[in-house]
Amino acid sequence: MKFYDREAELAILEKNRHLSDKHSVMTSMMGRRRVGKTSLLLKSVEGRPMLYLYVPRESELLVCRKFQQQAESALGIPFLGEASSFAQLFEHLMKWGESHQYTLIIDEFQNFLSINHSIPSYMQDIWDRHKDNSHVNLILCGSIYSMMKKMFDNGDAPLYGRRDSCIKLMPFGVDTLKTILADHNANYQPDDLLCLYMLTGGVAKYVSLLMDAGATTKSEMLDFALAPDSPFLSEGTEMLVSEFGRDYGIYFSVLQLIAGGMTTQPEIDSVIGKNTGAYLNNLTNDYTFIRRNTPMFSKIGARNIKWQITDPFIRFWFNYVYRYQNLIESHQLPLLRRYVEETYSDFTGKTLEAYFRDKMVQSGNFTQVGGWWDRKGENEIDLIALNDFDKTGVVAEIKRNKRKINPAELSRKIDALPSDFKAYKLVPVMLSLEDM
Repeated sequence: MKFYDREAELAILEKNRHLSDKHSVMTSMMGRRRVGKTSLLLKSVEGRPMLYLYVPRESELLVCRKFQQQAESALGIPFLGEASSFAQLFEHLMKWGESHQYTLIIDEFQNFLSINHSIPSYMQDIWDRHKDNSHVNLILCGSIYSMMKKMFDNGDAPLYGRRDSCIKLMPFGVDTLKTILADHNANYQPDDLLCLYMLTGGVAKYVSLLMDAGATTKSEMLDFALAPDSPFLSEGTEMLVSEFGRDYGIYFSVLQLIAGGMTTQPEIDSVIGKNTGAYLNNLTNDYTFIRRNTPMFSKIGARNIKWQITDPFIRFWFNYVYRYQNLIESHQLPLLRRYVEETYSDFTGKTLEAYFRDKMVQSGNFTQVGGWWDRKGENEIDLIALNDFDKTGVVAEIKRNKRKINPAELSRKIDALPSDFKAYKLVPVMLSLEDM
């Protein structure tokens, strides 16, 4: 699949590369596994002096030997003897940058914490001593969000305050997904687009796997995702275990319950058998896998909270792959494939809501996007998008089939909205597959 989108990120990276002509510049890039960080970084330095270092989970000495060989091969950087520590190697690279302008990309940077947790602190000292007199465009890239935060975001973090830019690379937006699918299937149907969104959430690698395999229709995509050799089957485990480590068991249980429709903490606690507040907070703040939803204009500290998985692929994976692992292990994937087909319409109702929420956010026309429901459960509105500047808004009911939406019922729900919404000129909208 060809390279798509990322114009804003490429502009930032190009700006920082130019700044490194004067002094060294540090950029951190964070993004979930498979989102396209490495492809973007390599695209940004095409034709430029560049050293790319991928950090494996090996001994520090072995890592240094590999890095030294790569530095000599890629840029002809001379060394006197073998570096015995990354600190020694990094200082040599910074000193070489005093007479050479180049980009240094360190990928999966968070793995240094497993190799030697002191490495980021050593880098801080070396960076502070050499950055003003060298010309290194340093890019530190990582996919485990919680570990990257430990190195950059807290006040006592070793690299706190050192970076000049922070890029949080997000999955492709819905407009880019439409462009990609149209390039590979000019006659795609709305359900094809919804299935692509459900299986990938815009994650570049997942999209590329499907497009390169010629899976451009709903049926072909589901066949690919649920084939015996499909990378989608193991992807959830590999990604989440790397994030959660030894504590993955309870986190997996919480995510499975949310994916299955249990959206409140009391429901989740009743099944898990313990208070899961800390796990829910970690999943929101440290891992960003779920979102804390409250009705729009709720007061701070409101308890009317519903939890939602933010990643469409994770929701699909927990609902079908993880839940029915026994069918996969007993080689009954055709049975699972039929079950996915039978339940697809019901399951993708929520997926369609998430799609339109993303579409509203990415449109750039609204300052707030969310939903609203009352405590009694009598009134619930799928999607509300407000513009606080011109006091306009959209109130949407979302169903796969527009004929199942009752305009009178939507109007009644709008009338039930609290007084905070009276300041806005609200337009009722009925959204369905045909509006994607």
